[in-house]
Amino acid sequence: MTASQLLARLKKRDLPPAVLLLGTEAYERRRLKQGLTAAFAEGAVAQLDLAELSLAAILDDARALSLFAADRLIWVVNAEAALPRTSKAVEDEEGESETGSSAGDAALLVAYLKDPTPGALLVFEAIRFDFEGEDKRKQDRIRKFFAGIRDVVELRRFAAHEARAEAENLARQAGFSIQPAALDLLVEALGADLARIAVEIEKLGLYAGSRTVTTDDIAALVPDARATTIFALVNALGRRDRQRALELLDTLTSEGIYLPLALTFLSTQFRQALAAREAGLKSVQQVQSHFMRLGVQMWGSRAEQVYQTMSKFSKPQLERALGLIFEADRGLRSASPDDRIVMEQFLLKLTA
Repeated sequence: MTASQLLARLKKRDLPPAVLLLGTEAYERRRLKQGLTAAFAEGAVAQLDLAELSLAAILDDARALSLFAADRLIWVVNAEAALPRTSKAVEDEEGESETGSSAGDAALLVAYLKDPTPGALLVFEAIRFDFEGEDKRKQDRIRKFFAGIRDVVELRRFAAHEARAEAENLARQAGFSIQPAALDLLVEALGADLARIAVEIEKLGLYAGSRTVTTDDIAALVPDARATTIFALVNALGRRDRQRALELLDTLTSEGIYLPLALTFLSTQFRQALAAREAGLKSVQQVQSHFMRLGVQMWGSRAEQVYQTMSKFSKPQLERALGLIFEADRGLRSASPDDRIVMEQFLLKLTA
């Protein structure tokens, strides 16, 4: 189940007796909590912590009838704390049975769900672990312990295109427009983290008012978007604009940006431009479609940069550029290099 599906059930007043939230995605969790909290009367919402209370105590609280509210929301944080913390837990991860006390707590939950308190909704929040890598095994243990709860909401991270669509919607709700390139930069700079994107959009709305938000606004307000200067440098080099490239290098140096990072972005752009030229791509749309088919996420503005670079440089020039990037990278790795001089030499050779 997704957060949106649970909120749709909320509108129909078709809520289950208990819900388990899994995953680290903060934006959907916050949206879900706001929606559920608003549906219950003031004073009918309680937040309990399984790191401080036992599961048995929380279930006793759920069974207690309120004198002031027919319906109650009990939001339980740190659901992971209900799991055993002994050496036996390691065996559990390999598929062995739970400890006696843990199995007893799980049985209490199953018993409650067979005869839940009318109007009471228990939400268990287990948000410490993700769905991939080493976290998956730990999350499987949580699923096993709370197996009595049938309604599980998976809070998965948004894909980049999903984050962009939601960010555009948030900007529209905030009452301002944003340039497509600025929106791409915002999403990319914040790693498609919608919780952070929502905060920055709120700031941008106050800052820009009714005018259109530009990439300069993103650079001014979004902490991680100093990388915008790096993207501008890549863009200037893609146009073979030596003067602008040197100006941007000066900006990067004065801001204390790690110059090898800029070189990494340049390497990616020129490699993609060479691949696009070798594939015989003839338009921005073809560039975007080509890389998307290969599994490489690419915004329209990014595809335009790649196409622009491909158009400005011939195949031999792109190959030479990659050679110059290799030399600059080696220079930056040498003993006590002057990063500024190494990058200046690289820019001068590339735009010659």
